[in-house]
Amino acid sequence: MQYGSRIKSLLVYLNQYQLLPYERTCQLVEDLFAHTISPGTLYNWNADCYCNLKSTEEQIRQAILASEVVHFDETGIRQHSKLHWLHTASTKRFTYYGLHARRGKEAMIELGLLENYTGCAVHDHWKSYFKYSCDHSLCNAHHLRELTYLAEQDQQDWAAAMIGLLLEAKEMSEAASENCLAEDSSELASIRLRYDALIAKGLAQNLPPPQRLEKKKRGRRKQSKAKNLLDRLRDYKAEALAFLTHPLVPFDNNQGERDIRMAKLKQKISGCFRSKGGATSFCRVRSYISTVRKQGIDVLQALEGVF
Repeated sequence: MQYGSRIKSLLVYLNQYQLLPYERTCQLVEDLFAHTISPGTLYNWNADCYCNLKSTEEQIRQAILASEVVHFDETGIRQHSKLHWLHTASTKRFTYYGLHARRGKEAMIELGLLENYTGCAVHDHWKSYFKYSCDHSLCNAHHLRELTYLAEQDQQDWAAAMIGLLLEAKEMSEAASENCLAEDSSELASIRLRYDALIAKGLAQNLPPPQRLEKKKRGRRKQSKAKNLLDRLRDYKAEALAFLTHPLVPFDNNQGERDIRMAKLKQKISGCFRSKGGATSFCRVRSYISTVRKQGIDVLQALEGVF
């Protein structure tokens, strides 16, 4: 049986973009066109699409490496009922996905992005990111969520004040002529001083409990959520406030989170990936679909062009 590029692209569109499972996609075609196409045929078309997009994926990767600011994120995805990690690197115009059994440095090396990147990486403080020499910026949306919890649940007044300071700094940077503050400006100096004062106040409120005279346990002593956040905001002050001095660095990592959300939706609809081939195919095809969408290109026509 011979099939044209239009029907191939339509089924790949439904399966990879609209996230319909294989059997439901084939059932839809049978209901619409009174013609039976097997899930195996659709799998082969996805595999063809995967192979034809090899050079395009490399172009996307190179474009991301050349970008001044890139958003990085990762999330758990199940393959063969085992937890794997879907990693994403994205900008406003490009998206790159990669699946790996590990979450940390081993996966990042195999994906070949961060070790070659020289711009500013925006992420959510996963420690493995800091093993690379590029510039870093932390997601303040994560900080605001943690601060809100401490302010509402633990009644930490410094946390409520820090929320106000970060939001004020965000408005100030957005109102500036170049979307950032000058390094020698009085506004920037004031924000940094108030930031340091709130950290000092928080540390004073969250002193570690006195150590008991008992058998010492291995490893570090467990800290409270407030102390962990205070240490991060203190030690990574420049990364938390990077949006104030770099015109292209955003306040948060929402771009990365939006790009990875569709993969979680796919898992909710279709369940886990049953094979490595299906998982890697999804990553490459979805990278292409996300990229063409960001650039205003019709997804169905773009997929037809792949065939």
